[in-house]
Amino acid sequence: MYTTMILFKNYIMMKTITRINLSVCALVFLFILAGCTGSSDKNTITLESLLDEMVSVEEQARFPDPYYICLQESSYDRSSVTKDQPGWFANNDGFGIMRTDTVNGRIEKVMFNETGPGVITRIWITTIDKRGTWRFYFDGAEDAELVIPGYDLMRLNIPGAGRGFIQPHTSYTPDGKGGNTSFLPIPYAKGCKITFEDSLGVQPTPKYYHINYRKYSPNVSVETFSRNVAQRAKQKISEVNDKLLHPAAITAVPECLTKEEKKVIPPSGSMTLELPEGENSLYEINFTVHAEDSSLYAQTMREVIFVATFDNKQTVWVPLSDFSGGGMGAPYVDSWFLSSDGNGKVTSRWLMPYKQSASVQLLNISAHAIEAGITARIAPLKWDDRSLYFHASWRQEDSIYIHNNPEEADKCIEWNFATIQGKGVYKGDLLSLFNHAPRWYGEGDEKIWIDDDLFPSHFGTGTEDYYNSSWAPVVPFHTPFGGAPRADMESSHGYNAFFRTRNLDGIPFKKEFKFDIEMLGWDSGYVDYATTIYWYGDYQAKAIGTSGIEEAQRPLLPTPPNPAEYKTPDSIEFEDLPYSAKSPEVRTETQSMQGFTGGKWSKAKQMICPTGKPGDFIEYTFDDLKENKYKLTLYATQANDYGIITFYVNGQPVQVSFDGYNETVSRSKPICLGTFAPQSEKLKLKVEIKGANPKAVNGKYLVGLDCIQIVPEK
Repeated sequence: MYTTMILFKNYIMMKTITRINLSVCALVFLFILAGCTGSSDKNTITLESLLDEMVSVEEQARFPDPYYICLQESSYDRSSVTKDQPGWFANNDGFGIMRTDTVNGRIEKVMFNETGPGVITRIWITTIDKRGTWRFYFDGAEDAELVIPGYDLMRLNIPGAGRGFIQPHTSYTPDGKGGNTSFLPIPYAKGCKITFEDSLGVQPTPKYYHINYRKYSPNVSVETFSRNVAQRAKQKISEVNDKLLHPAAITAVPECLTKEEKKVIPPSGSMTLELPEGENSLYEINFTVHAEDSSLYAQTMREVIFVATFDNKQTVWVPLSDFSGGGMGAPYVDSWFLSSDGNGKVTSRWLMPYKQSASVQLLNISAHAIEAGITARIAPLKWDDRSLYFHASWRQEDSIYIHNNPEEADKCIEWNFATIQGKGVYKGDLLSLFNHAPRWYGEGDEKIWIDDDLFPSHFGTGTEDYYNSSWAPVVPFHTPFGGAPRADMESSHGYNAFFRTRNLDGIPFKKEFKFDIEMLGWDSGYVDYATTIYWYGDYQAKAIGTSGIEEAQRPLLPTPPNPAEYKTPDSIEFEDLPYSAKSPEVRTETQSMQGFTGGKWSKAKQMICPTGKPGDFIEYTFDDLKENKYKLTLYATQANDYGIITFYVNGQPVQVSFDGYNETVSRSKPICLGTFAPQSEKLKLKVEIKGANPKAVNGKYLVGLDCIQIVPEK
């Protein structure tokens, strides 16, 4: 029934062999593990048990039993084979698949194909055209159990699974561009295959995806997901969805003891709160920081350091601004594990267990006295051989080079986001940064290496994709699993922050965890990165290459002026104007012009027509014009793929044309169309594509309109 066509070319064979060797090693390891753990005596893993685990802060802080390997399949560019060969930084990430299958005459692209017991813990997807069909096959079945009509997880249609589990990205549109992320666990007993079929007659477009999953040893009992199972678990799905959206309830432990301390901390001073002795855990900790001068808020939060010591070992040393999940500037944060009001109040719901003793501390390394408070909620918690200590580690580095051409591998670098030695579970991270480059910095993929990996266990498709968004968004957003607490400019110039935490998709490691990220952007330039990682580890585990007081005391850079605040005087923005008529093939979009250095666009945006051909047009109507005559002055955009346009006013041709071609992206000089008398208090402006400059790239006819001035003649 199945006819398989392998898509990989010869140069991919080396990669395939590498992954096969890795899989074989992992499989041998799992068989050995199965004989040692006695996990066959464990209860069956079900959808309900996974949902319970998802919102159990106690289980989040323990080494997994039964043990699993956390892996990720993605659409990364398959030209990336080995670190020492060309293609390692390849960036055509939307077409990577495992193979294609012909099933009952359908051509299905295989994105995921795993054998043995496991659980899908996260699915991230995005595209520009959602038309097609997703299918989920379980345990070798010939028929798909889950069928989704489109490349869109919002159509998954599982009862009770709301925005706690499935979140649309900020760029999401139901029928066009954009994507979403699902954290609903999908367990399977013997295997799972996921495919996508393009709709008949639809030209294939990039289909970006990440599928994170757990791989258990063969003897672990798992109940396979089905629509019937989801219906059975409907009530629990709904309850967990609500808990994810309302995290305050997770630390409502009846036995909790509350301890607090408030004081004014002088420069170079500290405030310490000793916790009760014995087997306990810190369930929740609240911080308040008040600086007399509000203009110093950002720097003050950077220079207040949260320190935690458990059983005489310091495991946390992080600026409070960064520990909060917000980063530089200490902005508002709203997530399951961490919250911040953006005004000095921070709440942590990370479980912090200990065996004998513990203390939490705020250090003031600033030059000013601060008023601060700590409120801690502690409860008894038995320590056993699966218990781990909470860690938070911080690293800052300035002037990291980003390159704009992934094909020039000799100029591209990977930056070490985090390295941990020892045993533990990786639970999340914050990337806080200042982007010195004019535009998007985050084209680079994450590459995560676990223990004895021969190839990264996790190979991503872009920085924003790792943080559960897509299409280079520079828009603040918040979900239970993180978000983007800070995004100052649409261009991404200046300050930005991305934040991600992991519930079921935490990554266990036994010897080493290494997280590298490619430094690629739209323009070459430099960035300052500050990373905070949240993880659990045993007593010997440690993070490598962390930063300290010297880095935390560096003055924060001033926020650059925002180009979006500039407006051409007395102008009307084309991106805000509804058209009154247009050719069918003409499509209009709003484009941010932040980051382009060839001029100042009004409000840093334009209306762009990315489609069209000679003879196509778009028309605008301006009404309520009561004066006799008006002078029309238009501003447009030039680039190497823009066309030549002509103009009509009230149906009459204007003796002005505009050649949009230019070697670089630039804003035009004023285009004076002339002076015109309204008809019935209206002026109609028609913009028509005439052709293209012979130098234009591929003979394209793009049109970009910034704004227009309609000024009464005096």
